[in-house]
Amino acid sequence: MEVKNAVMAAMNAAQEFYDGKELLDLSLEEVELTDDEKYWLITLGFDFPIKKTPANQIVNPIMTAFGKDYIRKYKIFKVDAMNGEVKSMKIREI
Repeated sequence: MEVKNAVMAAMNAAQEFYDGKELLDLSLEEVELTDDEKYWLITLGFDFPIKKTPANQIVNPIMTAFGKDYIRKYKIFKVDAMNGEVKSMKIREI
């Protein structure tokens, strides 16, 4: 499987996994083929809206002090290099 198809599989999975949530600025961050060439490791980044309390106050006042109503998240998708099946999604720490 070509890398661009693996990236599309990861992006589609992200949209499915976060169904109903707005993923802003979904973008490709990193791509790596495992040493055994069995899996593509695709890192995607996206902006995720900060949750608000019932009183409509931002939970994280530090982020809003910098003018942000979102946080940037990064996820690593493990995609089977043969068939494009997404095997896992993990948090990518920065």
